Amino acid sequence: MAQDFRSARYWAAELIETALCPGAQAVDATMGNGHDTLWLCRQVGEMGRVYAFDVQPEAVQRTRALLEKEGVAERATLFCRGHEHMAECVGEPVDAVMFNLGWLPGAEHGVTTRTETTLKAVDAVLSILKPEGLLTVCVYPGHDEGSRELAALDAWAAALDPRRYDAMTRRYMNQPGDPPVLIAVKLKKTKVCI
Repeated sequence: MAQDFRSARYWAAELIETALCPGAQAVDATMGNGHDTLWLCRQVGEMGRVYAFDVQPEAVQRTRALLEKEGVAERATLFCRGHEHMAECVGEPVDAVMFNLGWLPGAEHGVTTRTETTLKAVDAVLSILKPEGLLTVCVYPGHDEGSRELAALDAWAAALDPRRYDAMTRRYMNQPGDPPVLIAVKLKKTKVCI
């Protein structure tokens, strides 16, 4: 049987799926066109909650329209704010957080995620993750800011305390064109006394 290695987005969904069940809480840190928000709403079910962030009003409008069309809008709270503000906006611990960095698909590439705010956002995630909660970040190094984000996020994840977190990366090593990279972090269940 042939095996397709797929992509960073597929790997992220595969991991997040194991962290979510009906009634769970999740965050889409980069709303975009709303496809990840919709997928998360389906994963958490009627009793769950999804919080989604984007700085572009167009992204919020597209996402709201998609969720309404699919009949799951009541499961989501949408914020037209940067993902670095998630800890102050999300009022409960969450089971999973997804980032899909870069720019809004189908829009101008002048507005993109930025290394400085992305690092603040992943730090914010650590303050709201439940034990065994999961963070996934799909990084696109095919442009200057994406390369900066990847280097910074690799260093950030590598520096996490291994007694509290498991951190991993998954990437193609021999593919042309700088394919996306997955970084994943899981908060361990065991509380460490320091």
